[in-house]
Amino acid sequence: MGSITRREFVVRGAAAAAGATAAPLAALSGPDQRKPEPRPNLLIIHTDQQSSWTLGAYGGNLVGTPRIDSIGRQGAVLNQFFTNSAVCTPSRGCLVTGRYPHAHGAYRNNIELGRDEVTLAEVLRRSGYDTGYAGKWHLDGPPKPGWMKPERSMGFDDCRWMFNRGHWKSVRPREGEPPFVTYQVGKGQYTTDWLAERTIEFIGRQRSRPFFYMVSIPDPHTPFTVRAPYDTMYQPGDMPVPATIGQTGLPWGDPPAAKPAGKDKGRGRKAGRKGAAATLATRQANCRKRKAQYCGEVKCIDDNVGRILDALAKKGILDETVVVFTTDHGEYMGEHGLYGKNQLYETAYRIPFLVRWPKRIPARTAVDHIVSTVDVQPTLLGLMGIEPSGREQGRDASAAVCGKKADWADESLMHHSSLTRAGIFTPEYELAVLQTGPGILFDRRNDPEQVHNLYGDPGRRKVLKELTARVIEHHRRVKSPALAWLEKMG
Repeated sequence: MGSITRREFVVRGAAAAAGATAAPLAALSGPDQRKPEPRPNLLIIHTDQQSSWTLGAYGGNLVGTPRIDSIGRQGAVLNQFFTNSAVCTPSRGCLVTGRYPHAHGAYRNNIELGRDEVTLAEVLRRSGYDTGYAGKWHLDGPPKPGWMKPERSMGFDDCRWMFNRGHWKSVRPREGEPPFVTYQVGKGQYTTDWLAERTIEFIGRQRSRPFFYMVSIPDPHTPFTVRAPYDTMYQPGDMPVPATIGQTGLPWGDPPAAKPAGKDKGRGRKAGRKGAAATLATRQANCRKRKAQYCGEVKCIDDNVGRILDALAKKGILDETVVVFTTDHGEYMGEHGLYGKNQLYETAYRIPFLVRWPKRIPARTAVDHIVSTVDVQPTLLGLMGIEPSGREQGRDASAAVCGKKADWADESLMHHSSLTRAGIFTPEYELAVLQTGPGILFDRRNDPEQVHNLYGDPGRRKVLKELTARVIEHHRRVKSPALAWLEKMG
């Protein structure tokens, strides 16, 4: 389908919406299917800064996440799912539009999504869906909290509980005013619980048409605090720390994320060694404290995902609903001496994506193809049998999600929010190139902790050249602003 303007899409969608209640699911088994099926509901549960190691579905055993894991156990787990930009705003923009950050406009934090973008909500709304959103949006520029107005909700009709920014820990309703929010735990209802309740209320409504709801939980992002009993559920002493926590510099020339251990010049080398050891011990202790609270946040999320799934089951529509669990990016949690995201290491980029819909997705489907956030919109629409807007730059991975053989190029392209870095993930390597300074090349299979930068390795020159060419060609194809400096590398 060729690219169309948003206006053309809206006009086309308005005509389609008239008969949307009875609109059939597109036949995946061929044109001779005689009995039309009703279209499924869609529920996306989206968290903030959640690393894959937190989930049992990805081999994690530290937290215990049976309810989230059940989505993948009864559906599909995407083992190689990547965000295209490991920071909140651009990643979210990619997910809801199927377009790369420079194309949807919100290429770094606190920049609004292009007002002419066609979101997944807009596509489904024009196809007759009842749409709604609760939680953090982060695609409407600087307002904070920025409770959304319908004229700016980008296709989400029920936007009463949709706020733009902030990782609020407590919410308290106010008569005739937007809810009160604060970063302090205990000053209202805990935000994860509150958002789960808003989701359950939406699910429970009587309606004659399918729905699309997205709930965006601002945990387990900082601040690393959580309500009781989750705040004491995990003990710092039980928390493992990364082997690379002592790293104090980055191999691509950025300033260190944390100051290196200092030396007491007045007491000589012996004191310096003691200072370094103390600093490492302090880092490890701090990491354990933060990680214990982070795990508590994740456990609270898992329990609330269970409440939401139970609400779907109680209403008898769990199997009639495509349920997705994902996040915007990961959290380094001490790896390489870092916290947060948006550096170049893989942990912030490879993130969870689980999807359940028994009518199309066989249980325990493992998808090992590399899929990324720009692919979400075309993939979900392909799965649901709904025509996309035609503006998407991502690919439809619905065949792979359904456990079928897919003709697929295994790659995810990195679009860094600085516009001065670009890269690619393949099954074998991660490459990132920089406008200035050295780049990185990591062997993903043999160096999972990413401690050996092979960018200058003479034995990897051919790989480096081939991957760099793929990065340049991609940015040329999508007309990225990074192309201006990338072409000089070619």
